[in-house]
Amino acid sequence: MSRKTDENATEDSTSADTVEWPVELRGVTESVVATLGPNDLWNFAALGLHAPNEDQDDGVVTATTWGNTRTRRNFHRQGGGVVQFVSDPRDFVDAAMTIWEGETPVLDSADAWAEVEVEMVDSGDDGGTHWETWELRPTEAAVEATRPFTINRAFGAVVDATVAASRLDVPAFDADELLSRLAYFEETVEACGGQAEREAFERIDEHTGWRELAAERRNESF
Repeated sequence: MSRKTDENATEDSTSADTVEWPVELRGVTESVVATLGPNDLWNFAALGLHAPNEDQDDGVVTATTWGNTRTRRNFHRQGGGVVQFVSDPRDFVDAAMTIWEGETPVLDSADAWAEVEVEMVDSGDDGGTHWETWELRPTEAAVEATRPFTINRAFGAVVDATVAASRLDVPAFDADELLSRLAYFEETVEACGGQAEREAFERIDEHTGWRELAAERRNESF
């Protein structure tokens, strides 16, 4: 695994049986996963990590892929990937909303990463979309940078906006409701975000054209 270099970086990688996640996972922790494709390029995508319940003995982290995505196909093909925790909302948006590939698996904005082995443990269909649940076990991990923890409502709004925007073309979801959510998230980003969050939110519109769609639906209602 090729790592970044950072004067504040610390590495934690041991045998596959004892490697722990480099960050604390609780609830659903948003991440970016890099998976190696058949073109020998790493594909970046957003991936929600479900922390195990406290009463679970195995303590295995899970994630669910929706649809026939590159991540799903590469998981089947390669049996793993590199999960990373990014500090730049623009990278999260690009991973969530676009086809983004690179020659190396760890982004410059990754504060920590874990190389993982994956195993599919469940699958099904929901609203016409096929889903698969995977268990993820880290085999190597590192912390690239440490910093005080801060809370930014705008970063959270950007993450939620990518979810809403990605569902606009899914018939099972109400488009008007999704557009209303996006308008609310836009207000939050404008009120609470810095330059990075505002640029990230602009990219959501560039990738989906949700503002134009919202204007069209308002005109149709008159």
